[in-house]
Order: sequence, then structure tokens, then C-alpha cells
Amino acid sequence: MNYGTELVGMLIALAVGLVIGFERGWRSQNLDEERHEEIDDQTVTGIRTFGLLGLAGGVVAQLAILSSPLFLAAALLGVAALLIVGYIHTSKATGDLGATTEVAALLAFLLGALAVYGFYLEAAVAAVITAVLLGTKEHIHALLRSLTRLELNASLQMLVIVLVVLPLLPNEAMGPWDSLNPQVIGWLVLLIAGISFVGYFAVRVLGDRVGLVLTALLGGLTSSTALTLAFSRMARLGSGRTTLLAAGIVLACGTMAPRLLLEVAVVNRALLLPLLPGIIGLGLVPLLAVCWLLWRHKGEQTECGQPALSNPMDLQQAIVMALVLTLVFMLSRGAEQWFGNEGVYVLALFAGIADVDAITIALAQQARDGLASEVAVRGILLAAMTNTAVKAGIVLVVGGWPLARRASLVLVLAMLAAGVGLFFG
Repeated sequence: MNYGTELVGMLIALAVGLVIGFERGWRSQNLDEERHEEIDDQTVTGIRTFGLLGLAGGVVAQLAILSSPLFLAAALLGVAALLIVGYIHTSKATGDLGATTEVAALLAFLLGALAVYGFYLEAAVAAVITAVLLGTKEHIHALLRSLTRLELNASLQMLVIVLVVLPLLPNEAMGPWDSLNPQVIGWLVLLIAGISFVGYFAVRVLGDRVGLVLTALLGGLTSSTALTLAFSRMARLGSGRTTLLAAGIVLACGTMAPRLLLEVAVVNRALLLPLLPGIIGLGLVPLLAVCWLLWRHKGEQTECGQPALSNPMDLQQAIVMALVLTLVFMLSRGAEQWFGNEGVYVLALFAGIADVDAITIALAQQARDGLASEVAVRGILLAAMTNTAVKAGIVLVVGGWPLARRASLVLVLAMLAAGVGLFFG
């Protein structure tokens, strides 16, 4: 018997109960103050009760380990019955039919038991999340009241994709050259739809400037191509935010430079110095352009009063865009098969059409296994330049000339700067 481990479990069981109890006690105290009632020992008893419930869950779980799991089930039924009796008495006395405190108390008991079974982190995290949910009641209710039916449906669709569709998709290569992975395709749909979803609510909550720029920065760290598609489509709707959307696209594409440096640093640090001249050009030009575009937006008036997206998540459009990306990825894999491992530059050009991260990691690893460093560096920069050119084309075709005049020009300049670094590097 490990007494140290058991003691830690008991202490965490007590702690999770107290975490939830402090929030319930604070709320009870403030309700009393709002009602101008005298605060008695009831608040403190509530905190102690939650702490004792957590500790009781830990004790019962330890007894169940030593005897039978049925002991825990019987104790759980007893606690539930006790809470039900208390709920009936309280609801009759106050007329309040809410059962949040009783559910939280039952959860404190269960988390205490979970801690003794060895799930320390899970119990602690669940207790903190519970306290946060209990403490943000007003904010959650205000959020629900502010949601339209369209926004609610879009949120439910996003949850269905994340929790139902994606886990059911097979995670295996299939199709021509084993280039199609259904789960990867699902992630593409989620990325494109999710960027539009986050962008919509970011603009609504934070406003144009902060919302779109923050979305661009976060989206660029995951898939700048997906964000370029989403923002170009937003510009096509004619929302009057062309300059801000262009700044978002340029910022997202500019994040590719530090992302590539991070990937190379993890796989093969020896390539960092030879890559710097081209990567600096690839990232510095978009950064300067973003500052100029945001400064210019100060005097730009919104052309119409409608939001940038009338629908938080256009699932049909996201699927179409993901299929286009899938087709390009399949053609890139076919080019790899046709040219073989020796055609590094040709492979980099084709791979850069769809994705620059995979070819970057592959070439960095091959440079460790015998591929010449200069060949790997040139291949990585060629892929990055190709990917930048493709995104400039996406902006022009999907977003239209007003957006391309601002964003595509910057991307072409960034590509040329990377080319200069490649030539002199």
C-alpha cells in the first residue's frame, strides 16, 4: 500500500471540493448582499460542505478500492438522495427551482473519487472548469440571448463536424498514389469553415480592425492557404472591408516565414543560417505591408453596413474549397511519383502548390541523411515561393481585383524578395 499516493489523492479530493465550494460560497454571499439580508454562517457552511463532499468522494473511492466498486455506487446513490431532499426543502422555502448547486455538489463528490483513483490532473482541471462555468453564468446567458438563430445553427454545425464527423472519418491513405486521406480532407473542411466562423464572431465582438487581424494571425499559424481562401471569399461578398481583409491575408502569409524557421529548427538546425536571407525577405515584406495597410485603413470608410459574413459558416463553400485543395494535393503527389526522389526542385515546385510544411520537413530531414544542404535550402525556398504565388492567384481569382490590388501585389513582392535571398544566399 502506497500511503504517499493515497494521501495525495485525498488532498486533491478535498481541494476540488473547495474550489467549487468557494465559487458557490462567493455567489451566495453576493446574493445575500444584493437582497440586503444579514450574512450568517450559511455561506461558510456551503464552502465546508463542498470540501467535505469532495473528501467524502475520495474516502468512499478508497474504500471501494479496498472492498468492492458497489460501495462507491451505493454511496453515490445516498449522496444523490440527500441532495434531492435538500433541493426539495430549499425550493419550497425560496421558490427557486434551479438545481445548479446540487449538481455541482454531486460533481464535487465524483471528482473527489476520481482523484483517489489516480486521475489527479483530470479531477483538478474538471473542478476549475466547473468553477469557471458556475462563475460565468451571467456572461453565458447574455451570450445566448445575443445569438441569432443563424449563429446558433452555425455553432451547432461546427460542433457536429468536430465531435461527430471528424472522429468517424478513416485516417488512412487511399486513392491514386495513396494521396487521399478522408480525415485530412475533413480537417481541411474544418479549417476553412472554422476560419470564417472565428472571423465572423471576432469581428462582431472585437470590431473590424482587432477581430480580423487576430483571426489572420491565428489562422496563419495553422493554414495560411485556408485563411486566404476564407478572406478572399469574404471580400467577394462586397463587405467594404477590402483593405482590412487584404491586411489579414498578407499577415497570415507572412507568418509562413517564422513557421518554416521553427520547423527547420526542430528537424535540422544546420539549415537555419543558409535559409535566413530568403526567409527574411519572405516575412519582412508582408510585415511592412500590413503596417501600411492598417495605417491606410484609418481613413477608409466601410462601403456598406452589413457584416463581413452574412453566415458565420458556409459549409457548402468550405467543402468546395477543400475539394479543390484535395485535387491539387493529389496532382502534387502524382508529380512526386513521376519525377522520383532525384527531382528535388521539381518536387518542391509541385509540393509548394498545396502545402509548404510537408516538403520543408521532408527536405530538412533528407539533408540530415545525405542530401546536399544547398539543394535542401533551395528546395524549401522554391516551395515557399510557389506557395506564395498560388495564394496571390487565389486572391485574384476568388477575391477579385480590388483585393488583389492590395494583397496579391504584396505577395508577389515577398516572393521576389525570397528569390533575391535565394540567389545571393
